[in-house]
Amino acid sequence: MINEGRTDRILRVVFGVIFAILAFYKVGGSVGEWIFGILAVVAIITGITGFCGLYRLVGIRTCPIRKP
Repeated sequence: MINEGRTDRILRVVFGVIFAILAFYKVGGSVGEWIFGILAVVAIITGITGFCGLYRLVGIRTCPIRKP
């Protein structure tokens, strides 16, 4: 079930790449590397799949509802 709109998905992938770059350059030391790495993976996966578990828990949906 997709619950993210197109803009939301694009932004997640862009921020995921930025977080991955920050993790690669170890911004914030080893702790920052882990934090940015985890954020990168989560952002990229949710951006590609279009599903965010947190959105589902809170009841947010940025994807427009298609009428049959």
